[in-house]
Amino acid sequence: MKDFCVADLNATVSLNGFPCKPVAEVTSDDFFFDGLSKEGNTDNPFGFAVAQGNVLSFPGLNTLGISMNRVDLAPRGINAPHSHPRATESIVVIKGKVLVGFVSTSNVYFYKVLTVGQMFVIPRGLIHFQYNVGHSKAILLTAFNSQLPGAVIVSRTLFASNPPIPNQILTKTFRVDDDVINSIKSKFA
Repeated sequence: MKDFCVADLNATVSLNGFPCKPVAEVTSDDFFFDGLSKEGNTDNPFGFAVAQGNVLSFPGLNTLGISMNRVDLAPRGINAPHSHPRATESIVVIKGKVLVGFVSTSNVYFYKVLTVGQMFVIPRGLIHFQYNVGHSKAILLTAFNSQLPGAVIVSRTLFASNPPIPNQILTKTFRVDDDVINSIKSKFA
């Protein structure tokens, strides 16, 4: 029985994480991560930045089933609709005022406007978002029950996949013509 299994990031990932680094090579730095203390650059079209504290940046999380992110949102910034296929997410507002919401598999929209210290949970795999409804920057801490939760960004998945999803699939799905789909795809080029 081992107390821990620090990820050997040079090895091939397996079903439940990375193989363990030899114990003799493990140091205190493997259990330390300071990425959540750094302000993210929100100067982008979404007004959004994320610092990911998962097994890829924090090897000590390997096989522990936890990870954490820092999310920075400019005023009116958005963490666009996305899902995490391998984790439930809990969100705590550290600074600001943020609209958070998800849509269930029954197509019900659940949402709340959160302020400092308030928390909201997103069940595993459901499409959700965070939107800064305040007039100043917002900071969130998000926690996951996976060392590598994954992220499927809806817009990028549909309009920027490689190879691309055929236009006839998207035009029929959204009931619009090719010009609309091409216009949306051009924003991701």
